[in-house]
Amino acid sequence: MNNWSAEAWRSVVDSAPEGIVVCDATVPDHPVIYANAAFAQMCGYPVTALLGTNLRILQGTDRDQEARLRIREAVEKGEPARVLIRNYRPDGTLFWNETVVQPVRDPSGRVTHYIGYHRDASDRLRNAERTIAGLPPWLREDRLTGLHSRAYFEELLQRDWVLAQRDSHEIGLTLFDIDDLGTYNDTFEKTGGDACIRRVARVIGASYRRGGDLVGRWEGGTFAVLTQGDAAEKASHYAQVVGQRVRDLLMHHPRGGSERYVTISAGVASLVPPRELPLETLLKACTAALKRSKKLGKNSISTAEATDFH
Repeated sequence: MNNWSAEAWRSVVDSAPEGIVVCDATVPDHPVIYANAAFAQMCGYPVTALLGTNLRILQGTDRDQEARLRIREAVEKGEPARVLIRNYRPDGTLFWNETVVQPVRDPSGRVTHYIGYHRDASDRLRNAERTIAGLPPWLREDRLTGLHSRAYFEELLQRDWVLAQRDSHEIGLTLFDIDDLGTYNDTFEKTGGDACIRRVARVIGASYRRGGDLVGRWEGGTFAVLTQGDAAEKASHYAQVVGQRVRDLLMHHPRGGSERYVTISAGVASLVPPRELPLETLLKACTAALKRSKKLGKNSISTAEATDFH
């Protein structure tokens, strides 16, 4: 393999069935310096139109996406990222893009390029009755906890949001976050922190067993739960029950302040979504509730307020 020429390597990448894009990390805005034919065919832009641009052009005016934030944070930290993002072709056609972003470093450790691997997930998302087995394992399951990955959870949330709008039924989102996980990691290091996350994940996953319930790992020590037909009051009450179950694990937290054990806090948002309301509104409202909960202190629950939905 060491005898392969640069031309041979390029021929392999050019003919790859998966979309591949290389961006320059050494200049502002990280412009595209290479895109293969599969990516050009998927996104609808000719390669010549992509060169020298930032791939944000593919999101058009649809900028308020969690996936965009996760990519930006990963790039700022020089870390890899996997997301499911809404992109648009030149004619305005939406396609869902499974994207893996991988940094490339020089011998000194400086990030010089970002390589993106892209797949069109639109056909799968159009099928509201798709099965779990139809998704690639790396996208479907969070490796640490065995819960749904964030990308898959967001995919299912989008589907159920549309169904709730169509059928005018209540839909709820709860975000749980492990209190003081950072100081727990400082004390017990990453292996201890991962063990804590797994134990909390098992409690949350086991607590939501109804047919319409979905549980996923959002990020770090944060978990997301989707419920159907629950008013905010009922969802908040059950979140308190789950919080007590985590407290009852009696996982010692030596730097947990007045709480000597690991606890979780939660934010809850629930509504019957109007047809014109974007899903991002629910996500923002639930996030705002979680932030208020964290400000109240450990082991607390907050419910989204009416103003959070605007």
